Amino acid sequence: MNKTVLQLQKAMGYILFDKPKQVNLALACLFAQGHLLIEDLPGMGKTTLAHGLAKVLGLTYDRVQFTSDMLPSDILGVSVFDQTQHVFTFHEGPVFSQLLLADEINRATPKTQSALLEAMEEKQVSIDGKTRALPSPFFVIATQNPQSQIGTFALPESQLDRFLLRVSLGYPSKQAEQQLFRGLNPRANIKKLKPIVSLKELSEIQAQVQAIEVSDHFLDYLYRLVDFSRTTDQFTYGISPRGALALLASAKAWAFIVGRKYATPEDIQAVLESVVGHRLHATGSEATNASAYLMQHVNVISQEPL
Repeated sequence: MNKTVLQLQKAMGYILFDKPKQVNLALACLFAQGHLLIEDLPGMGKTTLAHGLAKVLGLTYDRVQFTSDMLPSDILGVSVFDQTQHVFTFHEGPVFSQLLLADEINRATPKTQSALLEAMEEKQVSIDGKTRALPSPFFVIATQNPQSQIGTFALPESQLDRFLLRVSLGYPSKQAEQQLFRGLNPRANIKKLKPIVSLKELSEIQAQVQAIEVSDHFLDYLYRLVDFSRTTDQFTYGISPRGALALLASAKAWAFIVGRKYATPEDIQAVLESVVGHRLHATGSEATNASAYLMQHVNVISQEPL
């Protein structure tokens, strides 16, 4: 395994106990130059994960607490008239940071949620008729509460598709929670974290991820998996081309994290649920978990003749 990856995993382990898979998925997402959605109950460590990633990757960081009365200008920025100069001066919003934490994004109205669409796709924002570039690199990590909770607005499919991966932290293990009971404070440990990679090194990692080799067998497996999602009647609609490319990018990033220069079908399986869980909608009795249904057919697909 890459030495830098091991250092990042160790550092994140100081603030997020016993969550190696979630940490690896988050790193894979950023290495693949994607945006991350973290869905879980309040108080599960979502903000801690985002802030910790910003610290160890040496990124400028800003956090926005989404609420029902928030306006798009609260995120993007606003032009203010300077009475002494008699000109409008643009004041940048928190989106002009390398890592933006959109905390509890589904508590804001759809109008405010959509303010991030252009930023996430084009790495720029259009304000007052002028296009402004965002910092490079630019990542969005959004957290959202379960839709069953009061005061939430479901993210539309168009915005969900902007997130490369969706992860859930889940409840801590017995050992991890006992550490919390004994007074260990993950938030306090964040202040002790130091940047492990420079922006140049992060760019080099992203280039190495893009250069991960994929065989014809790997691409055929990927296509058959995507095609199955489109042809089965268990889903209202299948994986889109953008979703298929997300699977490819995430699998290559996972291969890099585990220390290989080539991707295998096992890498697809490792990231499958996190990539398609927010993109697929199952019908009938499987409606509660589309990705689980697809996972059941992974082994069948892998055993079919090429």
